[in-house]
Amino acid sequence: PVPPMATSAEVTASNPGSGEVPGTFDEGYKDGWFSELSSMWPGQALSLKVDKILHQTKSDFQDVCVFQNEAFGNVLVLDGVIQCTDRDEFSYQEMIANLPLCSLPYEPKKVLVIGGGDGGVTRELARHKSIEVIDQAEIDGEVPRTSKQFFPKMAVGFDDPRVNLRITDGLKFLEECAENTYDAIVVDSSDPVGPAEVLFQRPFFESMHRALKPGGVVSTQGESLWLHLELITEVAKMCKDVFVGGTVNYAYTTIPTYPSGQIGFMLCAKANDGEPFSFKESRRSPPEGLRYYDEDVHRAAFCLPKFAKEALRGHLTS
Repeated sequence: PVPPMATSAEVTASNPGSGEVPGTFDEGYKDGWFSELSSMWPGQALSLKVDKILHQTKSDFQDVCVFQNEAFGNVLVLDGVIQCTDRDEFSYQEMIANLPLCSLPYEPKKVLVIGGGDGGVTRELARHKSIEVIDQAEIDGEVPRTSKQFFPKMAVGFDDPRVNLRITDGLKFLEECAENTYDAIVVDSSDPVGPAEVLFQRPFFESMHRALKPGGVVSTQGESLWLHLELITEVAKMCKDVFVGGTVNYAYTTIPTYPSGQIGFMLCAKANDGEPFSFKESRRSPPEGLRYYDEDVHRAAFCLPKFAKEALRGHLTS
């Protein structure tokens, strides 16, 4: 049987005016432990012991906290939700960046990152020597500032001379950029609550489609099959409508500090005159220095469990 899910919060959170209220670190902090509480995963919470609170502030957009944990090192929490930890961040960053880039049949030259203020995705893109320009639109300047201080191994990506970091709204940036600009767009967003809500809506995906070159690819944070299958299905359906004649697929990775220990990626390719595009095979060798991604993991990431295949049947193109 299909595992039980929260059937309303995930879907309504992706729509304007959903009423979903962002949380805070303090709401989950009690007796020296932080528990990640959210209506997006009701009835469960990952708890980490807080050895020391290193940084806590309220930006113009969200609640920001960094704490130290014996098992996972430094932990970044935005609006009460864990975004990354020293120990396991690489599994997410390597996959969201390399699944699309290594699927391309040509060497990418110009890419865009939406979100990703911790710098991890930018670090992974910078490993690709063919890339000449990495534009990045991050809405909250507090996140890069915090990452540079407490997550230097991730923020190192910002030091690459090809990176153009702009503190601005991602949708606005896309709407203002020229058509057919990018070979790839990577959207490293938080959950569809608060400032990231717009990044799960149709106008945003239409703007990405417009900004991509023919044959260009998109990779977006795609939530958890175990918790958000209805939301994933709705997003896949929308993507198939937007990327007409192109490709829509879904892959996933494992990461212990994300809800259910797993998170996925919605992958889309803009139609081109050539043969149909498939994400399921790696066409380009991965860059050096990786710890999670390789060609075997690439192929395996698209092997979905039966309940997910059944739910997404007809909404993915390959």
